Amino acid sequence: MYKALLKPLFFQLDAERAHHLVFDNLKRAHQVPGTAALLRGLYDFRHPTLEREVFGLRFRNPVGLAAGFDKNALLTDELAALGFGFVEIGTVTPRPQPGNPVPRLFRLPQDEALVNRMGFNNEGAAAAANRLRKRRSDIIIGGNIGKNKDTPNEQAAQDYVACVEALHEVVDYFVVNVSSPNTPNLRQLQEREPLIALLQQVQARNQSLPQPRPLLLKIAPDLTDGQLDDILLIARETQLSGLVATNTTISRDDLQTPASQVAALGAGGVSGRPLRRRATEVIRYLHQHSQGELPIIGVGGIHSPQDAQEKLVAGASLVQLYTGFIYEGPGLVKRINQTLVQA
Repeated sequence: MYKALLKPLFFQLDAERAHHLVFDNLKRAHQVPGTAALLRGLYDFRHPTLEREVFGLRFRNPVGLAAGFDKNALLTDELAALGFGFVEIGTVTPRPQPGNPVPRLFRLPQDEALVNRMGFNNEGAAAAANRLRKRRSDIIIGGNIGKNKDTPNEQAAQDYVACVEALHEVVDYFVVNVSSPNTPNLRQLQEREPLIALLQQVQARNQSLPQPRPLLLKIAPDLTDGQLDDILLIARETQLSGLVATNTTISRDDLQTPASQVAALGAGGVSGRPLRRRATEVIRYLHQHSQGELPIIGVGGIHSPQDAQEKLVAGASLVQLYTGFIYEGPGLVKRINQTLVQA
């Protein structure tokens, strides 16, 4: 139904407007008695072999929703009914911020891709925490955290620590996001020395709190092998629980959409099918060079059960959807889980 009826309608609208329309309608539908049970019956597939224990948490299945979709923790209960094993909210910053000027989200249908330069638009950590305190489902929640745009890199650790303090009671794990291409100079924090300093401060505060949460790092697909080696050393030194690989790419290589059309859209990170191969390469490299000791959440270009299996075979412990969810619809989660049971 989604690909035949709903998707053509949504794709006639501006991408960000369609996103908000989906949110509004899903929220309204969930308020109708019986809708949640109907959605679970359609999309929530459970089987004992799907359960995973990763960084000390028990996931009911390995398919999660990536950060960026539900930035403000508005739909965690509704998304749980669609069969996800976990939902990562954010990216959340300490203070609310509007993000970059619109338009800032674009579709590349020929490539089954998106280009976004959202810029960490969100309502702030306190608002997300308040919503999560009221949620009803027990789905695992990850908190993807970042810095405010106007916070200098030298003071970035303060923002990440503030997010940890605001969210630690209501999320199950944290992801430090220094790899978005849409906040000025943010990716400079991926360099060895600033990243070590940042993660040490965030980890120190995390460990000082009651029930410290697993702390992960989300990395860009555009890193060299040498930089990935540094990431692994830093992960070990700062006692990270895992990595999320990967964020969106700044590359415009191998797109089917005409280059002039892509250029006209301006800056932003590319997600979707064009990212699949590189994301898998990064996962495989990290898995092999860590001897499989560091859990990896694999994300990037998952549009089919086979794409998800590819990430898991490469070494991912869990996978996440975003662009594939938009292009394929909620049935993709169930199809992936059913295929994993049959494998």
